[in-house]
Amino acid sequence: MNTELKSAVMATDRDAQYDNSAKRLIAHKIILTRILVKTVEEFKGMDPLEVAALIEGLPYISAVPVEPGLTNAVHFQNGQRLVGFNTENQELNEGLVRFDIVFYVRMKDGLSQIIINVEAQKDEPSDYEILNRAVFYVSRLVSSQKERDFENSSYDDIKSVYSIWICMNMEENTMSHIHLTKEDLIGSYEWKGNLDLLNIIMIGLAKELPEHDETYELHRLLGALLSRELTIDEKLDIIGNEYDIPLEENFRKDMSTMCNLSQGVKEEGIAIGRREGLEEGRREGHAELITKMYKNGLSIEQIASATDKTVEEVRAIIEGKEKSQEA
Repeated sequence: MNTELKSAVMATDRDAQYDNSAKRLIAHKIILTRILVKTVEEFKGMDPLEVAALIEGLPYISAVPVEPGLTNAVHFQNGQRLVGFNTENQELNEGLVRFDIVFYVRMKDGLSQIIINVEAQKDEPSDYEILNRAVFYVSRLVSSQKERDFENSSYDDIKSVYSIWICMNMEENTMSHIHLTKEDLIGSYEWKGNLDLLNIIMIGLAKELPEHDETYELHRLLGALLSRELTIDEKLDIIGNEYDIPLEENFRKDMSTMCNLSQGVKEEGIAIGRREGLEEGRREGHAELITKMYKNGLSIEQIASATDKTVEEVRAIIEGKEKSQEA
């Protein structure tokens, strides 16, 4: 592998580490509670500190496989068969797709539970429609409850599930709640059951940070937290002062790690550009490098991150090259 490709791989590796750091930051309870009070009806209007007390244990971060048959694991304790999330076979299941963040949270009654899944995306994927993936994830979190959260035909014990998707670099700040509804076609019989079992929350974060107001309160918090442009001091100022979030040492450490990784990705992209003479006016050389990276198995998203271009620009270059070769 030549020097340019090695640099690109280094940049994408830092990018993967950045993504993992972002997940760890979001998984801090002080952040999760702010997400819950803005997205889950049960917790709206509550003090985040009260909600934090309802989150059970520590959230699972990139630990639970999504694939059917692998989400759960069977354990034996004192001779008793127990079924829980599969978090132990990390090496055996290496390379599998995993939920970004999964955790249980108790309702205000202190008894019933719901399952929360949070997914972070750098941008809207280009190779599949993101809502389809969200439907699959929320369905998996419902179906995987059998033998873990309910047994046999005890379908009334199914827990409600929220799959919350945070999609960055969008054109505008948005939030949507996708869920089951009942439409009477003939008659109006009241079928027994819980229409609140499946919930998808799609959060779009615009590239520009919004002003701090009630409507965009969550968007500004998440936008600042995940920004690749703000310095660590700017982030801490917004998170600590505007949101009155106590900045514990672990949180500061994760924030610093993510900011350093982000800077590393930028520096690698600049270095690649300089080595290839990729200043303005040298687009042909840039196209050659991007094509080479794509042929060596790097995804469009990875190339965009390594070369400081948008996904759309990278895709246009690759498609243009392929068309020129066909001609």
